[in-house]
Amino acid sequence: MISKLLSNKNLISLLLVFLIFITDRVSKIYVIFLHEKYLKTELYSSEFLNIILIWNKGIAFGLLSFEKNNIYWAITLLIAIITLILFILIFRTTKLKKYSYIMVTGGALGNLYDRIAYNSVPDFIDFHFNEIHWFIFNFADIFITIGVICLIYDEIFLEKKI
Repeated sequence: MISKLLSNKNLISLLLVFLIFITDRVSKIYVIFLHEKYLKTELYSSEFLNIILIWNKGIAFGLLSFEKNNIYWAITLLIAIITLILFILIFRTTKLKKYSYIMVTGGALGNLYDRIAYNSVPDFIDFHFNEIHWFIFNFADIFITIGVICLIYDEIFLEKKI
C-alpha cells in the first residue's frame, strides 16, 4: 500500500500539488510584504488590472462570508475534508481528471492554509474594464477555477457514455 503511494507517478502528482501551493504562497507573501512596506492596500493600478489586497473570510470570490466564528470554522473544516477527498481522487484517476484534481487540490491547500494561519484569505488580483470589476481573487483561485473547468470539460466531452 505505502509503496504504491510512493510510486513515481504519485510522487510527481504530489510535487505538482506542492508547486501550485508554493506558487500561491509566494505570491501572497509578496503582496502582504508590499502592503506592510508601503502601508497601502492598492499596490498597482492600470487600465485593466489592479493589485489590491483584501482579506476574504468567505469561500471563492468572497461568497459565503460570515461574521460568526463558528460558521467560518465549520466551512474551513468542510474545505479540509474536501481537500483530503481530492488527494484520494488524485491517486485514483488518470489523464485530464488527475491533473484537474491536482490543480484544485493545490489551490485548495493554498487557501486552506490562509484560512487557518490568517483567519481569512488574501485576495489581490482585480481585473476590470472601466468601472466594471470582476471579483478580486488570488493564484489559488485561478488553479481551482481552471481545474474545475477541466473537470467539467472532461465530464461533458471526454467521458465515455454508457
